[in-house]
Amino acid sequence: MTARILWTPDDKRVQQTQMDQFRQHVNKKYKLVLSDYTELYQWSIDHAEQFWSEMWQFGKIIYHYEFEQVVDDLGKMPGAKWFQGATLNYAENLLRYRDEQIAIYFRGEDQVQRQLSYGELYQQVTQTAQALKDLGVKKGDRLAGFIPNLPETIIVMLAAASLGAIWSSSSPDFGIKGVLDRFRQIEPKVIFAANGYFYGGKRFDSLGKLSEILSKLPSVEKVVIIPYTETPATLALPNSVFWDDFIANTAREIDFTPLPFDHPLYIMYSSGTTGLPKSIVHSAGGTLIQHLKELMLHCDLRRRDTIFYFTTCGWMMWNWLVSSLSVGASIVLYDGNPFYPGPDALWKMADDLDISVFGTSAKYLDALEAAGGKPGETFKLDALRAILSTGSPLSETSFDYVYRDIKKDLLLASISGGTDIISCFALGNPTLPVYRGELQCRGLGMKVEAFDEAGQAVLNKSGELVCCQAFPSMPVYFWNDPQGQKYHDAYFSDYPNIWRHGDYIEINEHGGVRIYGRSDATLNPGGVRIGTAEIYAVVENHPDVLDSLVVGQSWKDDERVILFVKLVDSLALSDTLQAELRTLIRQSCSPRHVPALILQTTDIPYTINGKKVEIAVKKIIQGREVQNRSALANPEALDLYQDLKELH
Repeated sequence: MTARILWTPDDKRVQQTQMDQFRQHVNKKYKLVLSDYTELYQWSIDHAEQFWSEMWQFGKIIYHYEFEQVVDDLGKMPGAKWFQGATLNYAENLLRYRDEQIAIYFRGEDQVQRQLSYGELYQQVTQTAQALKDLGVKKGDRLAGFIPNLPETIIVMLAAASLGAIWSSSSPDFGIKGVLDRFRQIEPKVIFAANGYFYGGKRFDSLGKLSEILSKLPSVEKVVIIPYTETPATLALPNSVFWDDFIANTAREIDFTPLPFDHPLYIMYSSGTTGLPKSIVHSAGGTLIQHLKELMLHCDLRRRDTIFYFTTCGWMMWNWLVSSLSVGASIVLYDGNPFYPGPDALWKMADDLDISVFGTSAKYLDALEAAGGKPGETFKLDALRAILSTGSPLSETSFDYVYRDIKKDLLLASISGGTDIISCFALGNPTLPVYRGELQCRGLGMKVEAFDEAGQAVLNKSGELVCCQAFPSMPVYFWNDPQGQKYHDAYFSDYPNIWRHGDYIEINEHGGVRIYGRSDATLNPGGVRIGTAEIYAVVENHPDVLDSLVVGQSWKDDERVILFVKLVDSLALSDTLQAELRTLIRQSCSPRHVPALILQTTDIPYTINGKKVEIAVKKIIQGREVQNRSALANPEALDLYQDLKELH
């Protein structure tokens, strides 16, 4: 049955979009008659070199040397080389405007408010870049942030990028082990941190955690402290300096370092399902051109817009939001609890700042509805023209909620991609209707298919999300993976030269996409990918726990985390022990890792090779049959997970 259309742009609105202008430009230049997005998308796949070349021009990418060819081999994954010969600088592209328009609005709890114009942003990046130079930071050095969603985070990242240094960040609500598992791999030279952060009306100290992190990170030569929650009188950490003192020296202009298209810009992290999180290296050029495509064409973002995404600095949507500076739009940063002091907090901000593009998570929209929030009745929201949702599939009832209780005339775009590609496989489109429960389309230049069990592309049937053609924002490599084996195994072990993402999707006849969740064992509560290995490392260190198993269970349009524990000496699982485990997980990992249920078991299933069998247990608690019991060393253990009344 075809899904119901909830919103359709009128012809005038379509014709005014950059997406339609791009289509008309392609038609004129190549003497084509592409009539709609379906035909434009197909052209972008069939003529990918022409498409990406046109996107380079349409995005007005600032470069120092022109590229010699767009790509060497579209069928080579991984390893395709993009825009060889070109040199550019990511920061230079984001700092092309230096006028009085607001570049960054910052809003935090307790009515903390700041704003920076494009001119002020450029000046502060100039000072920071000079300070980093004086410190000896050079091309290829890693800089890390253990930091809230502050303007300084963007300033430091841009200063690092201007020099060719590599930026990586982690949210301060991560536990010590979670931060060290990431930063010890990349050995940062400098760390930037705030002294604390606010959440839910409470102040949390970061310096205690930071002290322990630094004691195990010998690579760090300098620590820069940003006073946020208070103004400390003295510095308690070695080799540290306050932010204002760090950028005190004046500088004239930024000498942007020309860099190859594939020069590293960011190091992002996988969830750590099978051990340490994988350190995913993304290129400056690939990130820039992909984000320009998504922001300009798929979001119709322009200079006059104000764009917001509710995110931390540890999620790729922060990186995506920041790229909006390349378009010259005003971006809004929010740090804190989105429901503090009440459910209307973000919508009051949207009204006050005339936000036109509002980004959030499916979990937030679900929670807002549950809290009785009706922003459309309370606020004008005159400027709002698009709501973006990601993190997990947006339920059909949430589609209804947005159009009923927030605003009828807007584009609701459910989008999906990930840290792995720092962008989207499927997303919104201002020229297409919104169907209830669907992502509007596959992204231009992204040859996305749903593969059945035989490895064949299918329509109107769920299958593995694959991408059958190279694209610029693929990782350039994984850190500390000299032979590329980790990179290959992460995406290409199932289908040679084809990217397997690990999601189940369905593509229908009009190009809409539905996401049915992860196809692997990664946990995904609230749309936040969580690795089981991170939880095991904490739980199995408890003296009362002999073994454990973590799975995700579909629950009320989301996924909840279930932890099974096998205890020593036939101990019984007490309320006290459950509380201890939850506290340890929250402190060592993050609040998102804390299981919804902790249940006792007498055995954990393993494969013959000694690996825990998470997927089989997940199938059982979902009422599905396990086909491969013969591969288990102790198949009888699976019977322990049948018909558990606590799971229903």
